[in-house]
Amino acid sequence: MTGRKREWLREQYAPTPERPVRFSTVSDMEVEPLYAADDVTARPEDIGFPGEYPYTRGVYPSMYRGRLWTMRQFAGFGTADDTNARFHFLLAQGQTGLSTAFDMPTLMGYDADHPRARGEVGREGVAVSTLDDMRALFRGIRLDDVSTSMTVNCSASVLLAMYLALAEEQGVSWRALGGTIQNDMLKEFIAQKEWICPPEPAVRIVVDMIEFCAREAPRWHPVSVSGYHIREAGSTAVQELAFTLADGLAYVQAAVARGLAVDDFAPRLSFFFNLHNDFLEEVAKLRAARRLWAVLMRERFGAREPRSLMLRTHAQTAGCSLTAQQPLNNVVRVALQALAGVLGGVQSLHTNSLDETLALPSEQAAMVALRTQQIIAEESGVTNVVDPLGGSWAIEALTDRMEREALAYIRRIDELGGMLRAIEVGFPQKEIADAAYVYQRQLDRGEKIVVGVNRYQQPDERPPELLRIPLEVEAKQVERVRRFKAQRDGSAAAALDHVRRAAISGSNLMPPLVAAVKAGCTVGEVSDVYREVFGEYRDPGWV
Repeated sequence: MTGRKREWLREQYAPTPERPVRFSTVSDMEVEPLYAADDVTARPEDIGFPGEYPYTRGVYPSMYRGRLWTMRQFAGFGTADDTNARFHFLLAQGQTGLSTAFDMPTLMGYDADHPRARGEVGREGVAVSTLDDMRALFRGIRLDDVSTSMTVNCSASVLLAMYLALAEEQGVSWRALGGTIQNDMLKEFIAQKEWICPPEPAVRIVVDMIEFCAREAPRWHPVSVSGYHIREAGSTAVQELAFTLADGLAYVQAAVARGLAVDDFAPRLSFFFNLHNDFLEEVAKLRAARRLWAVLMRERFGAREPRSLMLRTHAQTAGCSLTAQQPLNNVVRVALQALAGVLGGVQSLHTNSLDETLALPSEQAAMVALRTQQIIAEESGVTNVVDPLGGSWAIEALTDRMEREALAYIRRIDELGGMLRAIEVGFPQKEIADAAYVYQRQLDRGEKIVVGVNRYQQPDERPPELLRIPLEVEAKQVERVRRFKAQRDGSAAAALDHVRRAAISGSNLMPPLVAAVKAGCTVGEVSDVYREVFGEYRDPGWV
């Protein structure tokens, strides 16, 4: 601390009264009343310029002066036809990329006609069991005209195979496909808990997809390493940053162990972060993520291709920050979170709708969320300057601190033997659970405030109009799947056996998967092969 800052704190600041609160971020990181130049520990070259290693200030030199981020709205409900209509609506409103939410049966690898799917078909996203569903989902949409994101993990390989098969039907080259499939299984074991098989074979399938896409679909991102759900499970910002990058390092290590050259696949790895309420913390997190990833990729894996070092990321405003009470307040929360994402330098952004804590977004709520991004882009002026917060002593000091603390977590995971071993012993799971407990206790005691929930309540408020999924949607989808299966010939069984043989032998699963879905194999049938060959995973915390 410089003598001038120390003097100011003693003589000017100390005599003035503070509010009786603890000045800390949402993640409970205490912040100083003032930051100065000597609070920044990074060297000037570690901050650098946009588009230059280590990319602290952004992955591209011109950032949003050259191209705005991709604007996505998470969309998926009911049948594929229902969601297709929402896709067309959002594209007509100026959305620049599609983001697909699947229902719970699809996410867990069950067809709509499976007993375990009962009551969940089309409820939390779109029901996709067959290639016919995928055709309906993208009816009237050329796959080489849009960038598509699909949020699905344990059944991601099947959904990607269907997307590739549909591209063939449209006459679209796989090399022209742009988009992302989440496919982050390590995050599932840590936080979201949607899985089929144990971690080791799950990572094998992810690497199959990385290897296949590097060769056959070079513009496609085969995995989006996701901190979003880690944060939604209750982690701090530092934990989100650390565990996400540790997951990414584990995938790179597994691919290199397969024999892949790092610069052949790393440029198509992407990331997905949460944008929570604490504005400065979120901006600093994204800056620290870029710098830390660039350094780790160069030092650990010898990556030299600049795009192998660039952490390009999608971000989504924090679903866990939305409140059922006074839901109109969520519009303000989402706007601030989205602005943090833009000032933090994201490449793609989803803004939550005001009613998502109560139901799937209504059409009007989804449009307001999209308009929020468009107002930031077109009216706020923040896109006129590349990294406008760069050089702020507070931002740079917080960036340095988050980088240091995240690196300490990564080293701890290394000491445990890597992320797979850390998951086996429950290390990240316990850290997240402890952080979530601390935050909830702070809310309960009123140390942290959520407007409309534990302060400024409004009694007798009326809920907004919500999107309701009719009960007959499930019956309609079940009948559709059964009819599809009944019309198949014997080639489906033979194709499914080819998938089984590839799973057993260790050969890449993607070619037989594409053949299988074209022959009529379903999400549930392929997932059953995974259960048969690899076994089903049970959370050690529940055994």
